[in-house]
Amino acid sequence: MKKDIHPELHPVVYVDPSADFEFVSRSTMTSDTTREIDGVEHYEIRLELSSASHPFFTGKQHFVDTAGRIEKFRRKYGSKK
Repeated sequence: MKKDIHPELHPVVYVDPSADFEFVSRSTMTSDTTREIDGVEHYEIRLELSSASHPFFTGKQHFVDTAGRIEKFRRKYGSKK
């Protein structure tokens, strides 16, 4: 493997303030704010959405019924007898 071609990984803590949720990982991203967790300095990355606040993962997603659109298409472009 070639040396010095890979980006440097840093310990980070991702924070989703809307859901009061955070998780620790590693990333190439950095920030101005840091937090110490278990004696290790982590960069704090704020998120707008995470699995704790996204409607798809929380079960709050609403599905739109598209049957009316399909019927309209069939009436407009359906086969003519």
